[in-house]
Amino acid sequence: MEKPVIEFHLDARSGVSPYLQLVQQVRHALRLGVLREGDQMPTVKEVVAHLAINANTVLKAYRELEHEGLVAARPGVGTFVTATLTDASLAAHGPLRQELRRWLDKARRAGLDDESIEALFMTTFRTTAQEDIA
Repeated sequence: MEKPVIEFHLDARSGVSPYLQLVQQVRHALRLGVLREGDQMPTVKEVVAHLAINANTVLKAYRELEHEGLVAARPGVGTFVTATLTDASLAAHGPLRQELRRWLDKARRAGLDDESIEALFMTTFRTTAQEDIA
């Protein structure tokens, strides 16, 4: 059996429930082209062993993804990606990722830790999104 394409992680400080963190990570991987149609998801047993969480949490996340039409369970075989969220903007990701890495390096050299960088980014992101709506 192949190694799963995605490896989940949980952030206890995020305030986001573990099942929702798993769902968001799958959506992000689909949007970024990391997960593609036909890829096999890690088994519930693998996720439980890796993250030390309850199997029902993983099942709830997989059920939500299945309800959204993003994955499908094949009994006795596994859960597989059935749709993607990538679009034409995927080609722009590489150059934008490089710019973002340079910005992150600059922020770290300025003395910001990861939490400060995330706070600065998210605050700016939300403010910009609200300005775009107004």
